[in-house]
Amino acid sequence: MQTFSPRQSKPIIYQIDTVLAQHYGFTESELDFIINYDIKYRMGKSLFEENEIDN
Repeated sequence: MQTFSPRQSKPIIYQIDTVLAQHYGFTESELDFIINYDIKYRMGKSLFEENEIDN
């Protein structure tokens, strides 16, 4: 069985997003949108459930 743990890959994904943003000439706000979109939709519901418990 193969499993994936996106939480452990976040730093690498952010580096990739940053390099691609530089390549395509994205602004800081566009990069911020991409990173926040990543957190909200790619990392899934469990990430937000954990944050709600902590707050």
